[in-house]
Amino acid sequence: MNQTVYMDHNATSPTRPQAVDAVMRAMKVNGNPSSVHSQGRKARRLVEDAREQVRAAVNAAKSAQIVFTSCGTEANTLALQGCDRAKAFIGATEHPSVLGACGAFEIERILVDGNGLIDPFKLEEMFAGGGDDVIVSVMLANNETGVLQQVEGIARMAHRYDALVHCDAVQALGKVDVDFTTLGVDMMSLSAHKIGGPLGIGALIATKDVKLTAINRGGGQENGVRGGTENVPGIVGFGVAAELAKAELTDMARVQDLRDRLESRLLHIAPDATVIASMADRLPNTSFISMAGVDAETQIMALDLAGICLSAGSACASGKTKTSVVLNAMGVPQDVAQCAVRVSLGHTSTEDDIEHFISAWCDLYQRKHAAKSAA
Repeated sequence: MNQTVYMDHNATSPTRPQAVDAVMRAMKVNGNPSSVHSQGRKARRLVEDAREQVRAAVNAAKSAQIVFTSCGTEANTLALQGCDRAKAFIGATEHPSVLGACGAFEIERILVDGNGLIDPFKLEEMFAGGGDDVIVSVMLANNETGVLQQVEGIARMAHRYDALVHCDAVQALGKVDVDFTTLGVDMMSLSAHKIGGPLGIGALIATKDVKLTAINRGGGQENGVRGGTENVPGIVGFGVAAELAKAELTDMARVQDLRDRLESRLLHIAPDATVIASMADRLPNTSFISMAGVDAETQIMALDLAGICLSAGSACASGKTKTSVVLNAMGVPQDVAQCAVRVSLGHTSTEDDIEHFISAWCDLYQRKHAAKSAA
């Protein structure tokens, strides 16, 4: 039986045992956190403790709002639809959930360069008519390429025009130091399952000055910003995962070493391979690599048969092996883009995983190119 090697942490990172234990304990608390009796107060305490764990993980001020949502997508939607702005300036390489949240907006796409980086001077030109009716949404780390945006500088510039700034930090948390206060953004989206927490729980962090309007209306939970009974077990698991992700950031040096070794070996085996945005500042765990002449779908299927789990890009996009919108926006040649797959490592990744992947990738590369030579 093939060894199973999981290399899709940017889609979902395997749940941490400590988070599983925390969820199980929380499920034994019977109260509704909105109830005033002892069990309700116990549930409320669990929610508020987790809120503080998430706050500490991103260094958000005590005054900042932390609204628990069902996922990062809902957090993005709440930020964009609940902010009372008419225009949205959206990075061309943003996650599909950000663009999907902008249905009623006047949208302008912020162009990126060949590394997927926003040019702040081009963004500034977009503010020619002012910015007090604008929300700018720029992700901290791209989920496909791992490229890190200069969010702090973008936020400073946008604020000069009185624009609001939202940052999707879903992919960055747990991989780089995410500091809400230092970045200077008005809102930030997070998700638990990207850091080894449970599926189905996320959060939106907002400064005290942001006036959010609920998009899910109901019983007034989450200070009236997100109606519906809180998912106490999920929230508790999120809090534990956030605390661990922050504490274990030093492990990313090991993960980056594994990633760099993988890229170096593959490029030695196949000099015609391409690592997307290799010269940009990237997440330490992410490699988007193109095997020349072998389309992404073929690679994913062949590697899956070898016991290796990875993807061709965003797990939230329909048509998972279609050419990446992100790569198109970056101007990556079509023949390179359609042959690119994403390797994303994490807290469970080992040296054996890297060796197994390199062996399987090399075997596929040699077989495909031998067949082409014989044709």
